[in-house]
Amino acid sequence: MKHFLKRKLLDILACPIDKHYPLELFELDSEGDLIVNGVLVCTECNRYYPIIDEIPVMLPDDLRNKTEDLEFLEKFKEKLPEKVVKSGKPHHLA
Repeated sequence: MKHFLKRKLLDILACPIDKHYPLELFELDSEGDLIVNGVLVCTECNRYYPIIDEIPVMLPDDLRNKTEDLEFLEKFKEKLPEKVVKSGKPHHLA
């Protein structure tokens, strides 16, 4: 679905693990009101949820794809906060 993640929709998202709300947003690429690439971070449990091509990947740890998470972190490591890159859950860069 094109143009899925608009800023106003962030108000309804919570961490699927601990239900913390609101999530912290780090925009990497955006087009007007649309977030194309970014990351949502739960400030309670330090889990991050990538936004890839306007779609937030809000899966619990056991359903996350480690390879995809690490590729995302590697691709955007210069733009992401250090807490996500080096100690984010469920996967981070060493």
